[in-house]
Amino acid sequence: MSDSNIPHLIETLKAKAGDDKRISCAVAFKVAHDLDVPVGKVGSTCNELGIKLFGCQLGCF
Repeated sequence: MSDSNIPHLIETLKAKAGDDKRISCAVAFKVAHDLDVPVGKVGSTCNELGIKLFGCQLGCF
């Protein structure tokens, strides 16, 4: 992932999280896949943005 993808990742996560600032684990994995971003980067970006992840099946977040 290049640094140029980070603004798009942030924009996508904010849109998916909405006003509740929450997304499911499944959505986080889909964002990672769709944007070709490591799952860990999605998790750390969510933490930085104050987005809570829920419904995590594998304990990745």
